[in-house]
Amino acid sequence: MGVGKTQNRDGLVAKIIEVAQPLCQAENFELVHLECIQNKIESIVKVYIDKPGGITVDDCVYISRQLGDLIDVTIDDFGRYRLEVSSPGPKRPLKNKADYQRFKGQRVKIETHEPVDGQKKFTGVLDQVDEDSIIIAYDGKQVEIKDLIISKATLAGS
Repeated sequence: MGVGKTQNRDGLVAKIIEVAQPLCQAENFELVHLECIQNKIESIVKVYIDKPGGITVDDCVYISRQLGDLIDVTIDDFGRYRLEVSSPGPKRPLKNKADYQRFKGQRVKIETHEPVDGQKKFTGVLDQVDEDSIIIAYDGKQVEIKDLIISKATLAGS
């Protein structure tokens, strides 16, 4: 795809999100996550999309073609890159309250910055979503985890 000099990775991710978010919304997809990994030869842009009912290979191909064209046209001096579009998979990241609400009742893995009840890692069922915390049911008990201390949250997969 495009060739030229490379940019700061964080700035590049922000520019790609500015292009990808409206595209995904217009096509009724959710932009779950976007990352850019740079090596000596090229940047690898990984885009994770989702929609109710899941993502198909055709969905990934469609968004890849559309997004690749938009990147080529709108982002100057991008450099050489490879675009990979896929489903977030069974270990989908949970990034905001809407994600927590959507996956309430599902098994999740939560990691925290500081201990809660003596531990920093939890795997259980997302039982409740409150304004500033979530409640996880695991090992026959419940634990409330404040949003501010969650460092990583994903679906637990199957």
